[in-house]
Amino acid sequence: MKKKRRIITVNPSSASVEMSHFSSNNEAPYSTVVDDETPSPSPKAATDKIRKVSMLPLIFLIFYEVSGGPFGVEDSVNAAGPLLALLGFVIFPFIWSIPEALITAEMGTMFPENGGYVVWVSSALGPFWGFQQGWMKWLSGVIDNALYPVLFLDYLKSGVPALGSGLPRVAAILVLTLMLTYLNYRGLTIVGWAAVAMGVFSILPFAVMGLISIPQLEPSRWLVMDLGNVNWNLYLNTLFWNLNYWDSISTLAGEVENPNQTLPKALYYGVILVALSYIFPLLTGTGAIPLERELWTDGYFSDVAKALGGAWLRWWVQAAAATSNMGMFLAEMSSDSFQLLGMAERGMLPEFFAKRSRYGTPLLGILFSASGVLLLSWLSFQEIVAAENLLYCVGMILEFIAFVRMRMKHPAASRPYKIPIGTYRAWIAIATKKLECHGAIGGGWLRVWVQVAAATSNMGMFIAEMSSDSFQLLGMAELGMLPEVFAKRSRYGTPLLGIVCSASGVLLLSGLSFHEIVAAENLLYCGGMVLEFVAFVRMRMKYPAASRPYKIPAGTVEMGQ
Repeated sequence: MKKKRRIITVNPSSASVEMSHFSSNNEAPYSTVVDDETPSPSPKAATDKIRKVSMLPLIFLIFYEVSGGPFGVEDSVNAAGPLLALLGFVIFPFIWSIPEALITAEMGTMFPENGGYVVWVSSALGPFWGFQQGWMKWLSGVIDNALYPVLFLDYLKSGVPALGSGLPRVAAILVLTLMLTYLNYRGLTIVGWAAVAMGVFSILPFAVMGLISIPQLEPSRWLVMDLGNVNWNLYLNTLFWNLNYWDSISTLAGEVENPNQTLPKALYYGVILVALSYIFPLLTGTGAIPLERELWTDGYFSDVAKALGGAWLRWWVQAAAATSNMGMFLAEMSSDSFQLLGMAERGMLPEFFAKRSRYGTPLLGILFSASGVLLLSWLSFQEIVAAENLLYCVGMILEFIAFVRMRMKHPAASRPYKIPIGTYRAWIAIATKKLECHGAIGGGWLRVWVQVAAATSNMGMFIAEMSSDSFQLLGMAELGMLPEVFAKRSRYGTPLLGIVCSASGVLLLSGLSFHEIVAAENLLYCGGMVLEFVAFVRMRMKYPAASRPYKIPAGTVEMGQ
């Protein structure tokens, strides 16, 4: 009995997005257009009894997917000074955050189900690219989540020095990860309301700090700028790091109450909340404290709090920072685990990833995400940021392409929320996003990408060369130059003995140095090429009338010269 794959179907004639089931075979498209009469079971039938996430928890889940508060924005002042830091967090949301949030609103309401951007890319570009999007974004999320238990302990180690290193730190990371994982297991609504409580607790100390700072504010301090002393890489990295991941909420759209109405509004309020949570603390810190740019690094807001309100406010800010990391962990794990559930519902992963616990949560997705966090928690902050930004940026480019592709492929399909721009402007937006990705995070991750590309290139050259070598031995056997056993093919049609001999040769010669290999290879290659040119001219002279489907437009005399 063939397994059935759940696939997305878009019906432009009835302007609706539906779910349908097709028997899996090589010809079955991932995205098809159906008639009005085509029966289609509801994708939400299995989850109708599960309590859905309402507006306020969804806003704070978005808040924690993207931001979590102003912790980490201090580097923008260090890199560029107060004016550029403030302008960056005012302007950059319009360039990056709002377009990404708008696309999430349109595509998330067009496909209001778990899996989010995986479904978008699959429907627009096919299941192959959908799967690539899935593993890249999931790995990006897990890498990101590995950071938060570490940062949580970094905020606490000033009060508990034992958490700084060694076995106590390892044990604390393990316990914290297990506790937060269990909270995810208990249900998304619990996670949502926990995010509300944590968000209020994390934002309040900055509201208090702002009120206390009013008598000490000097607006002229906000205007300080030195264009000759700007670390553009750090500045743009900080902006990008703190204003991305708006698409993450789409992976659990199937758990949202009335997503067609709730999701766009929650994204709208989320953008405002995130922007204000950055701008007001920066106004307070740069306006009330004399500027010393070199001090503006991670954690400096706690020093600002102590200077303005005393030790109690500093402890509150530090506790808020630690709490913020817990909130970001919960939101990210929810997004990652429901993404795996959505991919399983689409046949991209084994069916057991689609199984839910009695609380309606994707048990196996949560366990896999938690395991990834524990395995990756040993990475440094810089390594995590470089790898995450690379995977995230590639995934975002696929999403923007999918957005435009769906506009072109199904212009009449139902879009409960539609961005008021045409396809041409959307293409311009894609080009802009590509430039932003490269410009904003160029330094560290681009170096990693080049290194990975170089390694991948060597793998590709190995595969191509081994194919050429092994089929050469097969051809020589078919001509009687080698024993017949070399002409035997495997059940996949490949020259088994040729592959084995080529691999053995690789292993035997791998002890040679790079220079020895190049010298020997060049000598043998040149000798072979001389024979090839002689053979070419000889065939022109010996068989001038022989069929040549492609013939170089040069005579034999010219070739001989």
